[in-house]
Formats: sequence, C-alpha cells, structure tokens
Amino acid sequence: MKKTVLALAIAATSVCAGAAQADVKVGFLGGFTGGIESLTPPIFDGAKLAMQEVNDQGGLLDGEKMTMPSGDTTCSDASAASNAADRLVNSEQVTAIVGALCTGATIAAANNAAIPGGVVMVSPASTAPAVTDLDDNDLVFRTVPSDAFQGEQLAKLLISKGIEDVAVTYVNNDYGQGLDGAFTKTFEAEGGTVSANLAHEDNRADYRSEIGQLSASGSQALVVLAYADTSGQTILRQAYESGAFTQFIGADGMVGNSLVDAIGADVLEGMIATRPGSPDVPGSGIFNDLAEKAGIDPSAVFAAQSYDAAFLLALAIEKNGSADREGLSEALRDVATAPGETILPGEWEKAKQLIKEGKEINYEGASGSAEFDDNGDVPGIVVEMAVEDGQFVTKGPVGE
Repeated sequence: MKKTVLALAIAATSVCAGAAQADVKVGFLGGFTGGIESLTPPIFDGAKLAMQEVNDQGGLLDGEKMTMPSGDTTCSDASAASNAADRLVNSEQVTAIVGALCTGATIAAANNAAIPGGVVMVSPASTAPAVTDLDDNDLVFRTVPSDAFQGEQLAKLLISKGIEDVAVTYVNNDYGQGLDGAFTKTFEAEGGTVSANLAHEDNRADYRSEIGQLSASGSQALVVLAYADTSGQTILRQAYESGAFTQFIGADGMVGNSLVDAIGADVLEGMIATRPGSPDVPGSGIFNDLAEKAGIDPSAVFAAQSYDAAFLLALAIEKNGSADREGLSEALRDVATAPGETILPGEWEKAKQLIKEGKEINYEGASGSAEFDDNGDVPGIVVEMAVEDGQFVTKGPVGE
C-alpha cells in the first residue's frame, strides 16, 4: 500500500511538473506562398529571433518555452487565411498571433477566427488603412504605420525628385486600394498629375492590355503598387518589354531582391520605392547586431517589425501572468506605453525581472516606439529605397 501511494504521489508530481513546463504558443500567420513568398521568410525569422531570446533568457512565466506554430495565408486567398487562423486559434490553441502580413489576410483571419476566439493579433506588415477601421474589440494591433502615411510620403518623394507626371496601377484589394488612394490624393495636392490610374487583378499571366492603357497616357513614369512575386513582377516585365516607360516606382510590397533577380538588374536599375523603416534609435542598432549574429538580414522588409510584434506579445503574456487570452490586450498596451523603465530588444531577462517586481516597463523596439493609439496603430517613418548595382539599397528616411 505504501509503495502504491508513493508511486501515485510521484506520478502526480510528474504530471504537475509537466503541466508547469507546457509550451506557450504564439502563432505566426504569413504568406509563405503567393504574392510575397520571397519576402515572408525573413519576416518569420525576425519573429523567431525574438522567441529564441525569450527562451534563452528564462522563458515565459514559470520557465515555459515559447513556441511558434505557423500558418500559410497565401497572401491573397481569404479562405486560406481564415482556415490557417482557425487552426491556430482552435486546434493549436495559441495565446496570440504574430500576423498576418497581407492586409486582406489579416482582416479575414481576424474576423473569422481571432476576434471570435478572443485572440490578440499583432501584424508587422499589414499597412492598409482598412485595418484601422476593424471592429476588433481591441484585439488587432500592428507594429507598422498605415499606408495612409506611406502613400503620402511616396508622393512627396517623387515630387521632390522632379517626377510630376505618373501612370499608376494597383492590385485590386485593400492593400492596393488604400495605398493608391493616399498616394494619388497627395500627389495631386502637391501639384503632380496622375495621367492614368488603373486597378488590376492579382495572379494573372498577361497585363499587356492594362499596360497599353497606362502607356497611352504618355507618362514615362510607372507606379506599380502590388506584390513582388505575382502581379507586380509580371507588370514590370511586360512594361519594360513594351518600351513605354523609362522610370519604375513601387512601394513596400515590391521591395525584394527576388524582383530584381527575376526581371534583371539592368532593367530595374534606378527603380524608386518606399517602405516602412526603423528610426535611428538605440533599439534599431541593437536589433541589427542581433539579427546579423543570427544570420538574418536586418534590412529585410518588415523583419524588425516582426521581431517587435513577437517580443511585445511575449512581454504582454509575462505581464498578464498567464498564457490566458483574456486580459492580454490590456497587458500589451501596458508594456508598450510610457511611463515605465525602458526595455530594448534583447533585454528579456531584465524585463522579466522588472515585471516580477511589479514595476512598469516601456518597450522601445527595433522599429521604433510601439505607442499604440486607440486603433492599435503606431507612428513610424518611411524610407526611400532604390535599385543600385543589382539590389535594393536604403537611401534614408523620406522627408529628412
């Protein structure tokens, strides 16, 4: 009898220990296939870098490991995004989600799975203004500024370079529509002329008809607001073949060296683009060092924003005191907002101790301050990019 009781006690202790060491799941939703498949891996790597630092510096809560199951949204398929989110929310039972990346995917995932499940999402890449207007119960946040800002900055950049007449084509979804609206409004307000403005559908093999309409405007500058691995790439290739344009321009969805490799460095030499960037703050330099040591390109589009999204969610879980979904939104705002002792990238152990002591913290991230407004949006900067010697290079913040 004594042996039996002892065996049961040991077994019970083992079960409790196993439960205490259970993983805390923070999912990742990305476009691993589709329009941004070449841009997604370094974004995922940025989030996993934050996860690795958490695990290496004491883990979450009582030493639990943070894990990151992922789902593919394809970027453009709302059903795929909804299904991937449903699996993470209801099967994987994640506490929170980094993502999605493309705006349509984020909206579909939020409306069909995350919001009904009470799961906080922090997107590092969904830039369309439509995200701001989600009825999300304070569950959807982003670490990247809205395209309402990027579109304005792209327009002002072109005017400053003496480019005052453009033809514009944009992918016909929330991302393209929002970016085009902000760009066109500001470009015309600044004295520029949009000689042609045309929506196009993604994932087609032939855009020569649209290119013919755009080139008929007589403009020599073509602005393509689309994706580097699908319509954006095809349109640039066929526009070059037409011989109608001498200057190509894009935004964040087009900034990837895969685009240059696919079309040709000589064809895209001098292409102008913009993307959200990181301000010159301590967190940016620290992230650059951490990323390089991990073999990650710190300048990859949205890598820094993804790191911040994952690190912030880990801080929020720690602040919330459990892996429960309830209360996480409020905790996220707490750890991201002044006042509080500053926490920089890589400082998980310091943050964990301060939270344990009941002290307030304020995360200042790799991509800047994460001071979320009422809609879960953040301020930010936009940087100029250009194709030089066969690759995209950063020229500096727009407007400085």
